[in-house]
Amino acid sequence: MHHALKPVRRCADVSNHILEVKSLVKYFPVKKGFFSKPAAWVKAVDNVSFSLTKGEVLGLVGESGCGKTTLVNTILNLHEPTSGQVIFDGKDLFGLSKNELRKTRKDIQIVFQDPFWSLDPRFLVIDIIGEPIKVHEKIEGEELLKRVEVLLEQVGLFKKDAFKYPHEFSGGQRQRIAIARALALNPKLVILDEPTSSIDLLSQAQILSLLKDFRSQLGLTYILISHDLSVVNYLADKIAVMYLGKVVEYGNSQEVFRNPVHPYTEALFKAIPDITKKGIDSLSVLEGNVPSAINPPAGCRFHGRCKKARDVCKKSEPLTADLGNGHCAACHLLQ
Repeated sequence: MHHALKPVRRCADVSNHILEVKSLVKYFPVKKGFFSKPAAWVKAVDNVSFSLTKGEVLGLVGESGCGKTTLVNTILNLHEPTSGQVIFDGKDLFGLSKNELRKTRKDIQIVFQDPFWSLDPRFLVIDIIGEPIKVHEKIEGEELLKRVEVLLEQVGLFKKDAFKYPHEFSGGQRQRIAIARALALNPKLVILDEPTSSIDLLSQAQILSLLKDFRSQLGLTYILISHDLSVVNYLADKIAVMYLGKVVEYGNSQEVFRNPVHPYTEALFKAIPDITKKGIDSLSVLEGNVPSAINPPAGCRFHGRCKKARDVCKKSEPLTADLGNGHCAACHLLQ
């Protein structure tokens, strides 16, 4: 079958968007000396497009170094984009003034991978959760304490926990505190960066259940960065599989899990016979390492590790084929 389609918006539902990422590119310069011109570029995010509808969860999947975190940081304008556009809640994020961007940032919150390092050990929980409320809403004293107590109870902790320090909690409880802080300003989009990878299995299950509840109760939209396919399978509606700065497959999570079409996605899923126990880091089916993003291979970036690669794969970059129902993949075998 022949699919001569551009890799932009055919793969996305265009109604009720909270986030649209259009042809996003982020290259980092590699310099030999401080004042010299770049000798090369790290192509961390290279022409990525997707959209997210209110209330959806997008799972971003790929091996370490594939560009997942850089993609999210560029979407948030924490890294200045090389090119492309990000529309969040109807606003062009890259066109906003510093003041407008600061106001919009409260609508996007992040829960980081390791709750121990993302919480300041010198601060009481009331200060950690209450700080964004103080800054953005100018609330203090008794009113602030009440807000923090409600948030603590929402995440399954106690009111009295407001006057404890982070080291007095377990890893799972610290992650609850990080979630309470992220919810403090009633955000529209929450980014979960490996939210359960550093906590025990029982706490992981509880945190995932909590995140699922908040999604339905508060109408939250999530971007979930994870190397753990069982977490993605549990939480995500859509999945974007990244390889070396590019999205190689994108679509409804159930559809992609049931019918992966890109050789990389197939290898990821085959490499994990029991997705409830192992993450992508335990890959065995895929031989070789991810090539350098400084000088990525010509053609399809995966061809050097792909058992199905043909001559065309080494020479020209595949277009993204629309397979119907919003499922797309960039692979010459589909052309």
